[in-house]
Amino acid sequence: MYIPTIDFKLMVDSLPFLLSGIGYTLGISLAAFFFGNVLGLVMTVLNFVSFQPAKVFVRFYLSFLRGTPALVLLFLLYFGLPYQLNAVVAAIICFSLTSSAFIGEIYRGSIAGINEGQWDAAYALGNRFLPTMRYIVLPQALRISIPALSNVAMDLVKGTSLAAMITVPDIFQKAKIVGGRTFDYLSMYLLVALIYWILCIGIGHLQRRLEFYFQKKYT
Repeated sequence: MYIPTIDFKLMVDSLPFLLSGIGYTLGISLAAFFFGNVLGLVMTVLNFVSFQPAKVFVRFYLSFLRGTPALVLLFLLYFGLPYQLNAVVAAIICFSLTSSAFIGEIYRGSIAGINEGQWDAAYALGNRFLPTMRYIVLPQALRISIPALSNVAMDLVKGTSLAAMITVPDIFQKAKIVGGRTFDYLSMYLLVALIYWILCIGIGHLQRRLEFYFQKKYT
């Protein structure tokens, strides 16, 4: 009977090899978070315009991407297109699209929490919609959105492990390689879980710093 054990020596020896893939993990996460924010802001602005087809498109966009598993979208982009995308490019597109749907809803909820009197005051001073959104509403909405956005960032870091399914050599793919060579998946998956945990702790620390910065700036 096989009894799984944790090989700490193997974990220590394999750590440099696993960390050699952290550039892919962080690179895909940062790129997807950036483009996800850009797309999320676009969806948020379109949701506030009076053009009805834009509102219909936004509702479809958010509903489809929030309701589609990231792995399915990743496989569609990598295996389902007539042109073969690079694995890293496919991963960035996939996670940018999926995160943008959640980020768009985060910004929409944050903007809805801004007092409507600020809109009225801005319009009374002669400001139009876009300047009001850019200079008055969005800075306040961003402050409200920080905790939720940090959760999206953590989900992106962890979600990039799916990129190993399309051969991206990230830390999870490296763990699979070592596990397949040594037949000790328990030790490798425990090690990779600890690495992801440490990365998420770093994101949480950054979140608290940003909250303190905005609290100090606006009080």
